[in-house]
Amino acid sequence: MRRTRRTRIVLVPLVLAVAVIAVFCVSLSVGDLDVPLRDVVTALTGAADPGTHFIVVELRLPRALLALLVGTAFGLAGALFQALLRNPLASPDVIGITQGASAAAVLGSLGFALSGVPLSAAALAGALLTAAGIHALARRGHVSGARFVLVGIGIGAALSSITSYLLTRSQVAEAQNALVWLTGSLNGSGLAQVWPLLGCLLVLLPLTALASRDLEPLRLGEDTAAGLGAAVGRGRALLLACAVALAGVATAAAGPVAFVAFVSAPIARRLAPRSGAALVPSALTGALLVLCADFAAQHLMWSGQMPVGVVTSLIGAPYLLWLLARTNKSGRTG
Repeated sequence: MRRTRRTRIVLVPLVLAVAVIAVFCVSLSVGDLDVPLRDVVTALTGAADPGTHFIVVELRLPRALLALLVGTAFGLAGALFQALLRNPLASPDVIGITQGASAAAVLGSLGFALSGVPLSAAALAGALLTAAGIHALARRGHVSGARFVLVGIGIGAALSSITSYLLTRSQVAEAQNALVWLTGSLNGSGLAQVWPLLGCLLVLLPLTALASRDLEPLRLGEDTAAGLGAAVGRGRALLLACAVALAGVATAAAGPVAFVAFVSAPIARRLAPRSGAALVPSALTGALLVLCADFAAQHLMWSGQMPVGVVTSLIGAPYLLWLLARTNKSGRTG
């Protein structure tokens, strides 16, 4: 049994990685003008003709890369939140983190005409400030997962009202663009969104890997973790900061793509049971989910190119209702 468990822990991330690569290549191949997969490979290596190179590298590659990076960030952030707070509802788009990033980004865009890296910095600052506020209000001796979620839902609702007020005070064209972004969209994305997110992930992923050494004791509770010798306060703060930063930079790049962080970790844990927090499978599941949802938004929906957040909402909303019904039936809140 132990050998089977170890094999599954290794095999599941490998299969997910292969699936991510396959969907990534298909997204580069399929479009208004289909490109054979062999030509996709030659375009990525720089050996294709100019027309194929333009279609694959200039038009489709930035969007596919952004979907891959956004899904990875959201999937990992959701796994960290749910493991730390020990609550299946503890997701950045449920507890107000993405609402904080969205409010800050809309304020920076509509009020101060920010774009590019400054806009990403504003969204990250909004996420961090929101998380700090939630943590301060939810903390009574120790952080309770259920209390953290309830406080976050309340703060998220208040921030959503602020965003709505900013939209009503803006010009119609600006409000329309902001509303598409608030849905979570990869339409029209380019390298201007890819490079800042990639740079942030190159810093955050190794930092998360280092901080995750304290994650397994913290999943057992603060008292148990302290008894095992873990640095509870420092470890929890660092892991929460990494989770918030991951959600913030992903939101800044593509908007609050709904339910990716919420469903990625449960799916990963079902694929690889008894694998702890399943951080790597969750990140790969998030990447695969966004890639598949964006492919469906481009080619399988009924009306042109839809925002990717519409497709992920169609997936995540029924799961949220099922989870709430199951939790209510069993009488549990966390």
